[in-house]
Amino acid sequence: MHYLILATDYDGTLAKDGKVSEATLDALKRLQKSGRKLILVTGRQLEDLIEVFPETSLFDCVVAENGAVIYFPSTREELLLGELPPEKFVNALRSRNIDPLSVGKVIVATWEPNETEVLTVIRELGLDLQVIFNKGAVMVLPAGVNKASGLSAALDKMGLSVRNTVAVGDAENDLSFLKLCEFSVAVANALPSVKGEVDWVTEASRGEGVVELIERLLTLDLTEDLRESSILPDRHRIVLGNLDGDRETYIQPLNRNILLAGISGGGKSTLATGLIERFIDKGYQVCIIDPEGDYQSFDRTVILGNAQQIPSSAEVLTVLSKPEQNLIVNLMGVKIDDRPLFLAQLLPSLLEMRVRTGRPHWIVIDEVHHMFPSSWNAAVTLPQSVNGILMVTVHPEHVATSALSLIDTVIAVKSPMQTFTDFCNTVGHQLPNAPLPSELASGSGVAWFLKTEEQPFQFKVILPVQERQRHMRNYAEGNLGNDRCFFFRGEDDKLNLKAQNLIMFMQLAAGVDDRTWLHHLHLQDYSNWLQNSIKDESLAKEVSEIEKTTELSPADSRDRIKTAIEKRYTLPA
Repeated sequence: MHYLILATDYDGTLAKDGKVSEATLDALKRLQKSGRKLILVTGRQLEDLIEVFPETSLFDCVVAENGAVIYFPSTREELLLGELPPEKFVNALRSRNIDPLSVGKVIVATWEPNETEVLTVIRELGLDLQVIFNKGAVMVLPAGVNKASGLSAALDKMGLSVRNTVAVGDAENDLSFLKLCEFSVAVANALPSVKGEVDWVTEASRGEGVVELIERLLTLDLTEDLRESSILPDRHRIVLGNLDGDRETYIQPLNRNILLAGISGGGKSTLATGLIERFIDKGYQVCIIDPEGDYQSFDRTVILGNAQQIPSSAEVLTVLSKPEQNLIVNLMGVKIDDRPLFLAQLLPSLLEMRVRTGRPHWIVIDEVHHMFPSSWNAAVTLPQSVNGILMVTVHPEHVATSALSLIDTVIAVKSPMQTFTDFCNTVGHQLPNAPLPSELASGSGVAWFLKTEEQPFQFKVILPVQERQRHMRNYAEGNLGNDRCFFFRGEDDKLNLKAQNLIMFMQLAAGVDDRTWLHHLHLQDYSNWLQNSIKDESLAKEVSEIEKTTELSPADSRDRIKTAIEKRYTLPA
């Protein structure tokens, strides 16, 4: 079950003319009984909502006043996410006979066409307030407060993630929280502008549309395979790599179990790091089981454990209790022979946490041949319904069959024919019909989606951001080696000035005489060097255009090339 939370608007979505039907209430109760959480997100003031909707206690949380107030019915705890606008603002509105005018704990509300007067007062008083519209309603709130910010705060308080949340609404003020969530829905009576921005539109209106959504969740989200489901939007797809012509190829971020395999030095770590980065970029929580300490420099993660200290399950769960925190579990302090038992004790806690919170979304197991060796009964630890597992190994043939049987996506680097053969022999799967390359160049991979009729395909690996940054620092400050350096020699080879990186190149470029500079410029030596040694195609292309602009003076061409480099690489001042 991935979609653990339903966040719904009230007026025009859940309710018709302020009332919720018995059928809609029954559907909400069935959804809650399935283990999911209910959050009501409304522009109404809390007291008004409770008066018209006594069943408010059915919800785990209420986000009221268009995101400014959070209320937990079970404990009656109330949190304000903003301050009431100054009294002088309210008095100024009343002095202008703004009617109707309601003042909540944070919100000030009226109706069109009073927005012109409201905006005039805000401007005259110099207040940091915003005006939000909702089908004729005019709501004034502190800047930055809306349904998205309110829902985010509520989820944080509950220890839940927007990546496990379905949102449904009908009006323009709902768009902020609809776009925030994993799956966004508009009921049939929603504004056209809202329908055009969401992942799915119900056939029925208002409460009946919410019932339609709930039925969809109770059926499709309980199936084992969501990959082709209409409740899995494309906007969260993860880039796997590039095909011919730089077209991107993707994997869905949910309900996949991936095996990434290949010999050491073949690029597994580069590809794994890139995938993990993109999972995190999309807001999916990642827990990395790191037996050898290979992920210690990974950005945006917390690290538990080292060669002297073994992390406990309680420590792991404490870190992961915050949805925004990603975790690396370093097992260098655990003996190799003891690692399968360690993982067998940790994984049930992680999977139980998934039942409660939907997280961590991805569990990455590096060196999986050590964690689930062929002699180990992985089925005891890994139920066959588990998903969101990325296994990385040099030796798929040494991984327990019960673990490999979970795999639906195989990615091979360096030696795809050997990898696929080892995998198929282990699990008893038939090799693909399409011929496979026996060896790949560095930076390439082959992906095979086992549960589709698609044959394995080759793609170009996209470098992880942190590796690109490392390369960029090396190009800017490091030593490229003689075969990749730039040499200012001049037209008669009288010079031999070596630039071993971009910093030295810019320093030498500023000092060489104009004749030498123009000699290399006209030969397009600069763009060739940037293309072949720095391997920056876009920079090389821009510099090539500068080289072809013949009317530029030596000083102008120097400045333009310097600017082009500095746009991409951080050079010391």
